[in-house]
Amino acid sequence: MKNTFKRILTLCLILISLVLMNAQQKRKMENTALLIIDVQNDYFPGGKMELEGAEQAGKNAQKVLQYFRKNNLPVIHIMHVSINEGAAFFLPDTSGVEINSFVSPQNGEKIIIKHFPNSFRETDLLKYLHSKNIKNLVITGMMTDVCVEATTRAAFDFGFHNTIIGDATATRDRELNGQVVKASEIQRSFLAGISALGSLYAGIISTYDFISEK
Repeated sequence: MKNTFKRILTLCLILISLVLMNAQQKRKMENTALLIIDVQNDYFPGGKMELEGAEQAGKNAQKVLQYFRKNNLPVIHIMHVSINEGAAFFLPDTSGVEINSFVSPQNGEKIIIKHFPNSFRETDLLKYLHSKNIKNLVITGMMTDVCVEATTRAAFDFGFHNTIIGDATATRDRELNGQVVKASEIQRSFLAGISALGSLYAGIISTYDFISEK
């Protein structure tokens, strides 16, 4: 009889703990939105500006997106459309400009079209975030050293607390003074830089750790 009572008591304590943990997790994610920046077909194999590791980054962005959907948290898709003369990718009315199937928007999810690296520039992103009382941004997307960085730094200046899912971002090789700088080096350097000074502009976390911690 005593053993049965102990088992029931233990089960009740576990259930109470789970309920409290779930409530705590929801509180931690209050006023938080997911930004998915430029996860578009031209960045994937066969596209006009293929990035290194785009597919893995896309899969990780998908996992984060699934978490936000499961918990009914705000999701914002940023879609770049090139309008500048001489642009070679993300051209209007092409398959390359379309949002990749890894993170295809669902009904009710905000889509913001931009024409500059900074997702706030000449868009309604800031107004929309304020309308939803968003204070914290979880950021994924492409390219790490261009649109992701530009948007993150701008978000900090607007007073947002930022978290970048590092392995849900991607970039490509660059050239400087005739020398190739590998995408992996750029990835590490830009994530290190934006998280410097005590994660001033953004904290960096992996997909697994983000989902596990929440």
